[in-house]
Amino acid sequence: MYAYIKGSLEAKSLGYVVVEANGVGYKIFMSESAIDRLGEVGEKVKIYTYLRVREDEMSLYGFITNEELHMFELLLSVSGIGAKSAISILSNITPSSFALAVITDDVASIKSLPGIGAKTAQRIILELKDKVKAADDTNKEELETMLNKKEANMENVSEAIAALQVLGYSRKEVEKALEKVEKDNLSVEDLIRKALNNLAR
Repeated sequence: MYAYIKGSLEAKSLGYVVVEANGVGYKIFMSESAIDRLGEVGEKVKIYTYLRVREDEMSLYGFITNEELHMFELLLSVSGIGAKSAISILSNITPSSFALAVITDDVASIKSLPGIGAKTAQRIILELKDKVKAADDTNKEELETMLNKKEANMENVSEAIAALQVLGYSRKEVEKALEKVEKDNLSVEDLIRKALNNLAR
């Protein structure tokens, strides 16, 4: 019904904003990260919208980009995921990172999102993998770059684990030490150094 609403940002609150357009104030539910990225009260804003109609409720959900809107729609198609859960997920992961996690069967990343357990994470991947792959994603290049980085990062982690095992540590000990390490963009040497610091404690 509404593709987007463009107007004056009248209020920012916890979980929603109010936008006035042509004399009408629209209460629009948004993720906290999206609200933070909006302009200041009084500024002109453009918000992509999704109207959710139920028997006892009619709510408007808002997004800064079409990618966020598309991710929200995908999440709603998963059994057991409601609008509030979808908005909470959007507050904690970008559409590109979410798509990457789904495509690469990264249960751990999805499970780390608020309110998502292991079974729900697996269900999200199972129900959305084909849809995400088939989507005409405008961020396809960004997704491919992220995928390449992730693959390179996984290779570095594997090499670091092998090197630490040579030093006499068990695989279980090494994996536990690496759990506490932020692994993105770290070289094999850096991974080994940080893991050794944790193993020494």
